[in-house]
Amino acid sequence: MSSSLKTEHAVEIDGVEHRYGAVAAVGPVDLSVPAGAFLVLVGASGCGKSTLLRLIAGFEQPTTGTVRIDGKIPEPGRGAGLVFQQPRLLPWKTVGGNVELALRYAGVSREERAKRVPELLERVGLHDVAERRVWQISGGQQQRVAIARALAVPNPLLLLDEPFAALDALTRERLQEDLRQVTAETGRTCVFVTHSVDEAVFLGSRVIVLTSRPGRVALDQDIDLPRTGIEPDELRGLPSYAALRATIGHAVRDAATV
Repeated sequence: MSSSLKTEHAVEIDGVEHRYGAVAAVGPVDLSVPAGAFLVLVGASGCGKSTLLRLIAGFEQPTTGTVRIDGKIPEPGRGAGLVFQQPRLLPWKTVGGNVELALRYAGVSREERAKRVPELLERVGLHDVAERRVWQISGGQQQRVAIARALAVPNPLLLLDEPFAALDALTRERLQEDLRQVTAETGRTCVFVTHSVDEAVFLGSRVIVLTSRPGRVALDQDIDLPRTGIEPDELRGLPSYAALRATIGHAVRDAATV
């Protein structure tokens, strides 16, 4: 792991509950996420997965309890790279321009930006479309731009809210593979929201299953599978992969009735 990204506990969630008026959405939840972990939140619709992610991002504040990133209360839009279901790119800018803008906001010099943009686009397989406008590339490519933009800023934490949900199956699998490789190489801590049990097992080093609203931890499962040096099809063919998928799938179904 890169020493510049290393923290003792990337995310600490202590006694967190969140309400929307009279509606209890989340909690109580206690979690400690060490640096370098790939934590996946999975559960039925409306169980509070995205709410918990927004609390970590600092876009919402807990009704009770505390959330800390690297020991500090999170500030909205700071301290973490963010990738949403929709890429939220600037359509009037080029692919490279969208990534360059993230670096500029991070205070990176013009000379360094000129070097970093090609490197980031190469990492997500978009080096050959840097000069295209966003509307000239596919939805899957747009989502890769969003990932490159999130990786552009040297935050140790990456938050992803169902980033592949709207994509076709082949594109989704390709981006899962890309994200798994990139995060393994960079050592970034990730918190990823999904409805898909298979996606949770494939990506995660740890999976949290949430109950129906208000979302609480129904299962906290370590994923003891190799994260490097194995092809995706080989990984999915492991008996241990199938066993973990079955365990988490049962937990999701049971938790939806709690």
